[in-house]
Amino acid sequence: MTDLDQNKTQPNGAAVTDDMLLILPVRNLVLFPGTVVPVAVNRERSLAAAQEAVRANRKIGFLLQKEADTDNPAGNDLHRIGTVASIVRYVTAQDGTHHLVVQGEKRFRVLDFQDGMPFMVARVEYLPDPTAFSNEIEARSLNLKRQSAEAVSLLPQAPAELANAIQSLESPATLVDLVASFMDVKSAEKQQLLETLDLRARLDRVSELLQKRIEVLRLQRQLEDKTREAIDERQKEVLLREQMRQIRKELGEEGESGEEIGELREAIEKAGMPEDALEQARKELKRLERMSDASAEYSMLRTWIDLMIQLPWSKLDNESIDIAHARKVLDEDHYGLDKIKRRIVEYLAVRKLNPQGRSPILCFVGPPGVGKTSLGQSIARAVGTKFARVSLGGVHDEAEIRGHRRTYIGALPGNIVQAVKKAGTRNPVIMLDEIDKLGAGIHGDPASALLEVLDPEQNNTFRDNYLGLPFDLSKVMFIATANMLDTIPGPLRDRMEVIELTGYTEDEKVEIAKRYLVKRQLDANGLKPEQATVTDEALRQIAHDYTREAGCRNLERQIGAVLRNVAVRIADGSVSEQTVDVEAVRGILGAPRFESEVAMRTSVPGVATGLAWTPVGGDILFIEATRIPGNGHLILTGQLGDVMKESAQAALSLVKSQAERLGIDAALLRRSDVHIHVPAGAIPKDGPSAGTAMFTALVSLLTGRTVANDVAMTGEISLRGLVLPIGGVKEKTVAAHRAGIRRVLLPARNRKDLEDVPQSVRNDLQFVFCERVEDVIREALGLTFGATPITAAA
Repeated sequence: MTDLDQNKTQPNGAAVTDDMLLILPVRNLVLFPGTVVPVAVNRERSLAAAQEAVRANRKIGFLLQKEADTDNPAGNDLHRIGTVASIVRYVTAQDGTHHLVVQGEKRFRVLDFQDGMPFMVARVEYLPDPTAFSNEIEARSLNLKRQSAEAVSLLPQAPAELANAIQSLESPATLVDLVASFMDVKSAEKQQLLETLDLRARLDRVSELLQKRIEVLRLQRQLEDKTREAIDERQKEVLLREQMRQIRKELGEEGESGEEIGELREAIEKAGMPEDALEQARKELKRLERMSDASAEYSMLRTWIDLMIQLPWSKLDNESIDIAHARKVLDEDHYGLDKIKRRIVEYLAVRKLNPQGRSPILCFVGPPGVGKTSLGQSIARAVGTKFARVSLGGVHDEAEIRGHRRTYIGALPGNIVQAVKKAGTRNPVIMLDEIDKLGAGIHGDPASALLEVLDPEQNNTFRDNYLGLPFDLSKVMFIATANMLDTIPGPLRDRMEVIELTGYTEDEKVEIAKRYLVKRQLDANGLKPEQATVTDEALRQIAHDYTREAGCRNLERQIGAVLRNVAVRIADGSVSEQTVDVEAVRGILGAPRFESEVAMRTSVPGVATGLAWTPVGGDILFIEATRIPGNGHLILTGQLGDVMKESAQAALSLVKSQAERLGIDAALLRRSDVHIHVPAGAIPKDGPSAGTAMFTALVSLLTGRTVANDVAMTGEISLRGLVLPIGGVKEKTVAAHRAGIRRVLLPARNRKDLEDVPQSVRNDLQFVFCERVEDVIREALGLTFGATPITAAA
């Protein structure tokens, strides 16, 4: 056997022929022809193949595994096209690892794998690269060289030899393989390039991938440049600051932080802070002095110090409380509201006589549009202090009241401290608007946070989370407003003195319109007083026929609509001036929107007029009853609440128990169902005060008598026939007066509430006080009973 035969014969007798190639499976490595790469050999079969190639001086083929985590790949686990390479060097390191340095030569395709050998062997065919090139290939090759040069220039610390080597290549095939080998793309994409035999397609694909990589490198270079500029700027700033510190040290000014710090220190000393706040401000200023203004905490600390300086720790406006002047201001700004004005004057008088006393917290409660917010402004004007308004409607975060801790990004003080800062004095009038519309959420209950604010015994040490220090609110005159008391928590309501503002009568609305609303709308619409005049009758018609409200907001809107019509006519030259009378109002606003339904509703038996209280004032309420064949059941409709349903049941039970005395056929009641309905069924209704109206409607239905159309009633009834007292007398009587009622039936125990009713309403209405339901029936139906009282047991 010759030496050559010995080199081709394996120990087990299997021979490696010339058309066979030793195969080395590799992970995540694609070898291209013309490139030199190092390869680490770890697996036993791969090591055997490498050693056999070195021993026999044979070429070795590199094939990429389809799955990198396969430890012992078979033929099906490898790609079919690879690169044959010659081993330039075989190195065994001190730690026992084996390394090859190989040079790729040409592509090959596996025909089949051979078995029976300690390493992988395959029969292959070699795939030569094209040698003839067209102009298109040449152009693509030049473009690839240009792209490669740009990519190398964008690489950090790229060797200059790489760019020179790429530019010196003449063969497009060698060029494209070299560029592909250096590209930072996935192994699968490199394998696709290796398997792309068409040179033109390979050039296009490599050029496309390289262009994407160039875009990434450009963006990376831009980001690096921006970062480097920022770092250089910061280093420059640090250097300059250090130089400045050394200069101050040489000048003997070490410890001074510059003119700005000096100004802050002077402002802190002049701010009039209490001792604990002053000590804290000095401490934080020292921290600021040692801190770089590039620090994230610098701006936060500077903002806190600015707030401490701007707060009016000791500034108090001179309160010139003149009772006569206060009365004059209140009368100028508001018509009517005599009881409220009297209470405000009392409040100011006590504050004048005892400036150091604890001021009560006033809470104005009433329907929208009656002047609650403007009363607060009038108080501030009467006292001569600043006015600030804090809207609490929809506030559901406790931090809105107490502030955020300044460790949070974007932290702010609470609305109370901000309002005091805006006022610039420690004794302003602060209006807490819509306090009944506070919410509660996952961030706490703001109503609970207000407990300290509105407690005169505690608010002298109110602690805002942002300040982190107590602030004295005892000199602040707090005034709250609300539409209803039910939604205000009990502890918060207990800290306030409630002053109720009810709706205006028609006469009061006309007077308010004459004094304030017409003038305000003339200014809003660009009219002069001599150009437009609205008569008193026209104002009364607008209030009566086009608005139905407790306040005056809709009245002002309708007056504005009338004056806008006049403004159009003056602007187009139709008239130079106009007096708006009743006829003009009807022509401008159209048909009346509201009319009295009392006469129509009470024109048949079974209908009674009741009086109701709503959050926006009083209103009339019609109770309708009818009888249908049935089994004595009671049917209730109209969105009635539980209490109102029970009142209806009590009224029917009382009628049944007194059927004989009322002249009602008891058998008729047993053969009939009674249906009670309260119109405006979309509006929920509840409360016991409709008991007398329900009883009257049932008696009217079953006796065939019609309720007087100028009578309205309110009161709770008992099964003994007693008429029990109710609330909201003023609102209900004003609503009755507005609806054209002439007689109002009230419980006798509500006689004391009549003094709250406006004098004009008392002059126009006749009040009848009822002890028992017999009094109600006598006044409403003209039905008289004997001396025997109605009782449940009769």
